[in-house]
Amino acid sequence: MDLASLTAEVCRIAMDAGSFLKEERKTFRSESVEKKQAHDYVSYVDKESEKQIVAELSVLLPEAGFITEEGSAVYRDEPYCWVVDPLDGTTNYIHDNAPYCVCIGLRSKEELLVGVVYDPCRDECFYGWKGGGAYVDGQRMRVSDVQQLEDAFLVVELPYNSRQYARTGEHLIHNLYGKVGGIRMTGSAALAICYVAAGRFDAWAEAFIGKWDYSAAALLVLESGGRVTDFYGNENFMEGHHIIATNGHLHPVFQGLIQEVPPLGM
Repeated sequence: MDLASLTAEVCRIAMDAGSFLKEERKTFRSESVEKKQAHDYVSYVDKESEKQIVAELSVLLPEAGFITEEGSAVYRDEPYCWVVDPLDGTTNYIHDNAPYCVCIGLRSKEELLVGVVYDPCRDECFYGWKGGGAYVDGQRMRVSDVQQLEDAFLVVELPYNSRQYARTGEHLIHNLYGKVGGIRMTGSAALAICYVAAGRFDAWAEAFIGKWDYSAAALLVLESGGRVTDFYGNENFMEGHHIIATNGHLHPVFQGLIQEVPPLGM
């Protein structure tokens, strides 16, 4: 499989989907929003974007199955699997707030192979493939070299599962606020992880997220020289839902803080 050529095609598909998102946002109405669970939303835009992406990817690699957020396609133990989030950052999108993005990853049963994340808000395409490096709009990405927590620019997201995660989120903010270079919440896990790959953020963590939220971007961090694990330091994170992505230097201390208060229901 020519992963470089395949990645180029996936970039095109992601950018087409991103253009659709941006165009639909011009006439988007809140009446089209459905609630999946508390504070977790979906609209016709997510669903239609996913259908378009699945249709094109099915032609591109017919032997691959799918894991998709909106369930328009399925995985039946095929040798390869596309992992698709047609609109990461839906809450941002419905409030006309950046960022939001399209995420497409390809994995085998053992490893991540391709990752593409397109941000239509800034018209940036993050992409990479196994062994080929990671890029943003043609420029090679590298994680930051920040080594001290006091200098770190971090992302501490608070997932929808507030009851299970509140103690961990509060613990992180309490122990980081005023002691690091800055804390942000982006509303898009995929783009926050891409920013770690690009050296714009130094570390990120979130729990209770789907494979479609992190798979594509996680590969980009790894290909940029960073580190990705689950909350317990396991490198085999692809089946998990609690993920840390860092520049590598900050991983032990960030992971240590998280483990001081194990999230309920993990």
